[in-house]
Amino acid sequence: MLQAAELEPPLLSVERQLSALGHALGGRDATAVDRAAAELHAALAHAVDDFRRAARSGGVPPALRQRLALAGGQVAAQRDALARATASLDRAIDVLIPGMATPSLYSEAGATGRNARQGASLQA
Repeated sequence: MLQAAELEPPLLSVERQLSALGHALGGRDATAVDRAAAELHAALAHAVDDFRRAARSGGVPPALRQRLALAGGQVAAQRDALARATASLDRAIDVLIPGMATPSLYSEAGATGRNARQGASLQA
């Protein structure tokens, strides 16, 4: 049975990696972002496995459960912020270099971008 003292280190690792990812994102360092994201993924996998085993064998203290939930919320917030930034960048590229942008999934007429340009109906 895992004790609270055994759950603390993996949770601290997740919290440290979240902080490192936040700093890397703020510094706009792509290499550091990749490294921090990979380390966060590994830390989360380890922590979730430990917490799952603890829950099966007697439970997780509420304070640690709450911290893990908070960390999960922070991961979701960073993922959403990154998705918004990516969408914003895609729009800016579309405005600056219209031909370079990824074609939209559907045109105004409802056909896919490729099919609308070729004048074709449905292609399989």
